[in-house]
Amino acid sequence: MKCKALIVSIKGFKLTNKEKLLLSKEKPWGIILFNRNLRSIKQIKKLTIEIKRLTKNKNFPILIDEEGEKVSRLSNLINHNISSNFFGKLYKINKIFCLKVYKHYIYSISMLLRNLGININTIPVLDVLRISTNKIIGNRSYSYDKKIVKELGKFTIKYLHLNKISGVIKHIPGHGAAISDSHVKMPRVSLSLKKLDEIDFYPFKFSNAKLAMTAHILYTNYDKVNVATFSKKIIRNIIRKKIMFKGILISDDISMKALKYDLVTNAKKSLEAGCNLALYCKGNINDNLKLIRSLPYVDKFTSKKTSEFFKFLG
Repeated sequence: MKCKALIVSIKGFKLTNKEKLLLSKEKPWGIILFNRNLRSIKQIKKLTIEIKRLTKNKNFPILIDEEGEKVSRLSNLINHNISSNFFGKLYKINKIFCLKVYKHYIYSISMLLRNLGININTIPVLDVLRISTNKIIGNRSYSYDKKIVKELGKFTIKYLHLNKISGVIKHIPGHGAAISDSHVKMPRVSLSLKKLDEIDFYPFKFSNAKLAMTAHILYTNYDKVNVATFSKKIIRNIIRKKIMFKGILISDDISMKALKYDLVTNAKKSLEAGCNLALYCKGNINDNLKLIRSLPYVDKFTSKKTSEFFKFLG
């Protein structure tokens, strides 16, 4: 599949002429939508239909962060003021009841997304909570209990897939031990590899997810120089070998402050380290164009996995 190793974003509720050219001529791998792009059911359907028409692909990857509560891009349309942490607490009280309720919840969100023309939801968050976990994660995490995080994450991927929506496990290999917000500054985690493996890596291991998103975190006891997104060591030895993630690896947003270079350098460094795709969320058309013209086409592995993704969607 011939497309660039970039997920783009757009500025408004409808595509500008330059954005239309970006999608039809420049061949990004996918697009991610935010609140600024989503106003009504009619408008969203019109937008996703146009994106698919311009890319000549009925299964073109269209992503959204629809986690619930504080990370809800569809808050204009639905009020599911409920967090992953709610389900984690419910699971502790009554596992069987929790899974029944959660299954219906995933079905409802998935049906809405499919109706809107969206095929990837960037859930579940598999970061394990600590007392000191930064509030940017907070109740987006299921639990302080790594086993509950793993179980609910696995359940989420299973029922998203049954509903023809692809999930994205994040923030691999684990954001829970970070006390800083990577949107604002680079978090440093100094836990030993043994402790990270025991707790933070655990929920991500052997996942059936087709996609994963990296953490912009410096794990100082493993790579003193590079955040996970830029670390060949972490991507090769931890994410691919220890965690055994077999799918497409996406960088977290390359415009976040945790990354210290310009956008093109951030994107290139993430791809060179072993990410399969770079994600850009600000929606600036000039930056989109600069990035897509500077980045390579996807490699054979990503092309093969993308073809499998299209087959999965049918």
